[in-house]
Amino acid sequence: MEVLTSSSAASVSPRFRFSIPNRTSCSGFQFKLGTDSQQWKSLSVRTMEAQLWSPVLCITTSINMSGSCICSTLSKRRFLLSRFSSKYRWFSVSYGLCLKSKKHRGSSQSQKVMNCSERIRQHVSVVFVGFFTTMLLVTSVSLAVSNMPSWALSEENLLFLEAWRTIDRAYVDKSFNGQSWFRYREDALRNEPMNTREETYVAIRKMLATLDDPFTRFLEPEKFKSLRSGTQGALTGVGLSIGYPVGSEGSAAGLLVISAAAGGPADKAGILSGDVILEIDDKSTEGMGIYDAAERLQGPEGSSVEITIRSGPEVKHLALMREKVSLNPVKSRLCEIPGKGKDFPRIGYIKLTSFNQNASTAVRGAIDTLRNNGVNAFILDLRDNSGGLFPEGVEIAKMWLDKGVIVYICDSRGVRDIYDTDGSTAIATSEPLAVLVNKGTASASEILAGALKDNKRAVLFGEPTYGKGKIQSVFRLSDGSGLVVTVARYETPAHNDIDKIGVIPDHPLPTSFPKDEEGFCGCLKDPASACYLKGGQLFSG
Repeated sequence: MEVLTSSSAASVSPRFRFSIPNRTSCSGFQFKLGTDSQQWKSLSVRTMEAQLWSPVLCITTSINMSGSCICSTLSKRRFLLSRFSSKYRWFSVSYGLCLKSKKHRGSSQSQKVMNCSERIRQHVSVVFVGFFTTMLLVTSVSLAVSNMPSWALSEENLLFLEAWRTIDRAYVDKSFNGQSWFRYREDALRNEPMNTREETYVAIRKMLATLDDPFTRFLEPEKFKSLRSGTQGALTGVGLSIGYPVGSEGSAAGLLVISAAAGGPADKAGILSGDVILEIDDKSTEGMGIYDAAERLQGPEGSSVEITIRSGPEVKHLALMREKVSLNPVKSRLCEIPGKGKDFPRIGYIKLTSFNQNASTAVRGAIDTLRNNGVNAFILDLRDNSGGLFPEGVEIAKMWLDKGVIVYICDSRGVRDIYDTDGSTAIATSEPLAVLVNKGTASASEILAGALKDNKRAVLFGEPTYGKGKIQSVFRLSDGSGLVVTVARYETPAHNDIDKIGVIPDHPLPTSFPKDEEGFCGCLKDPASACYLKGGQLFSG
């Protein structure tokens, strides 16, 4: 919970005491912080109350029979010291206001009294000016504090502040798109209506919009639940991964199809990676956010949604029936190439379609199965893999590498974290490896492809990847809603920032190279096919 003002009432403030050691003598005054038996190593972020035995009232003096200065009146004054910090064990200042008590006679006595009075005037002047200045400062601060508005924080205010603080702590850009994040909080609490939950959600969305980051967004409870179910293995919808067209100049209006889940409604309707969605249920996608579009594409199982797409020069109007799309992330196959003289007659093919929470376990199982069947090379197909959970990408990279950096995590000040491996969880570091990528390869799959390429563990084939070089984390708020927040950008092990550029492959693939395991194997076996590629060519640098 965010608290606008903090209190330290439970702590006992040390006394900062001015004292005159003897009430019948004006021989001096001093103040000390602490005592001989008590040390104050640090008093920062504390407000201390001081008691001042004011020497100002010692101006009226008289000389008693013994010639001593007498302070006729003493009183206490209270004042506040601002936040104070001292590394010293104690701190004391002493001023001698009068001569020490001695017996004087005649003119020497008068001279001593004059000296005493002069010294009193000098020191009292200094102390009075300092004390008066202190009181003015304290009064000014008190007035300033009293003029500050205060709020009785409602439940809606607290939810807004919870979202604000999540961004404050986690967001990658600590300039917050060039604005004062604290000022925004104060202004929003003053000016934004937050009387209902819906109004609070609107205020949170307005706050996030100031960041100008399409990947940082707010999710209402049902949408947050849907997101979590998508990363856990199943989703009800049409089986499309969508994104923004890379680059603004010359890009078509609408949203880009990154990939269509194999066997899903979109895949059955012939929607391909690179197609552009122009309308969803007769609503133009120009200016539509990808998450707004995703929500429109999802819906109850058995319901329909109409979409308009442009595939090359052709515009299509399609009606798709929503269904529960199983996100089984891995398919694998052993491809045996007959004949003698083949460099790699037994090739293990692994197609990874998403990075949900089952991905690393499924990949490990596929590698183990294929190795038990005697494969002597692997192909990892990341085409049309739009990403998913970042940790899953890191874990899968560790399976193929015996050592090396996997990814650098960076913020506005540079590298802040490094993910690497020592090979302790590796299971396939010796067999040749080829990785297939295309423009539908995005996010976590780009991290994996970049790590394998830069560590010279694999040869990449295909076309430049999508180019999403930022990482988001998901945060649950107290009412069940959530935030997806851009927490970092990343660089490949060779310190390449791939955002809006992508990972560049080593070699192209034939345009007709199939995306399913059956067709893939046929392209390696049949020299007469248009997609034919010798097995040995896939593993040559």
